[in-house]
Amino acid sequence: MSFRPKSALDRLILPLDVPDIAQARQIVEETKGSVGTYKIGMQLQFAGGLRFAEELAQAGHSVFLDVKLLDIDNTIASAVRNIAKMGMRFVTLHAYPNCMRAAVSALKEAGDENLCLLGVTVLTSMDEGDLQAAGYQGAVAKLVADRGLDARNAGMGGVVCSPVEATAMRDRVGSDMAIVTPGVRPAGSALDDQKRVMTPAEAIAAGSDYLVVGRPILKAEDRRAAAQAIVAEIESAL
Repeated sequence: MSFRPKSALDRLILPLDVPDIAQARQIVEETKGSVGTYKIGMQLQFAGGLRFAEELAQAGHSVFLDVKLLDIDNTIASAVRNIAKMGMRFVTLHAYPNCMRAAVSALKEAGDENLCLLGVTVLTSMDEGDLQAAGYQGAVAKLVADRGLDARNAGMGGVVCSPVEATAMRDRVGSDMAIVTPGVRPAGSALDDQKRVMTPAEAIAAGSDYLVVGRPILKAEDRRAAAQAIVAEIESAL
């Protein structure tokens, strides 16, 4: 099954990276209709975010549960079966072969065709120096490509990589898998902790399907206008 987006709006993912549910709820109110998917990451998960994620899904929103799962096969399978009951659109796990195969098998058992399993390749806050410090040898691009191939072979719905690797990733995984890219910043925005970045238009041209854009929207005085400007840039790039 293909999880490729159907419109420019579908392509924009907004991470609700705030300390509490009240702030997250306010951001949703300010941006609903201008964002394709809301992403619930670790910060909010530990502040009631899992229940909030279900609430958003029940209200008809597309929800991305960014949990980055990694554990023994049985635990991964059990977790995915429970996530499949929550109505999520996307969920992440680290792109280790056993982990991904266990998740794919569990999702098939659950019979959920709406949940897209995403393999996280290399975090966009990391460069080759960071990989070496973590014990990995070689180029970031090589590790990303290898993990993308592992994700395809495991039957995953998509991968997460930086936009810098999107073109090579598309060649590696083919036309059906979704490519989700954090590390997207409108021209003139601060890079913050991101190291491998592109603008929205550049990311689309490189082959990204979904763009995760957080702080340029979250910190804007008019969040709706900021989101709409990014969707317009995506539309023009298409």
